[in-house]
Amino acid sequence: MKIKKIPMRTCVITKEKLDKRDLLRIVRTPSGEVIVDLSGKANGRGAYLKKDEEVIKKAQNNKVLDRILNVEIPKEVYEEALKVLK
Repeated sequence: MKIKKIPMRTCVITKEKLDKRDLLRIVRTPSGEVIVDLSGKANGRGAYLKKDEEVIKKAQNNKVLDRILNVEIPKEVYEEALKVLK
């Protein structure tokens, strides 16, 4: 039986390499809209955050995603990310 490769990604806050399923993807679409990508396959520039409330709040306070995605992230995106955790 073939062993399936597990995709690993790096959290932009903690710099931990984790399984893609343990991370939340935030995407800037080609039209400039910022969304929480639950499928992990949306078109655009993406950044990964660990599925942890503290990490998401730290990203919001430090504006790390603003720099990585080159766009101002609306407060609603962070609120949606926190809802996904619950």
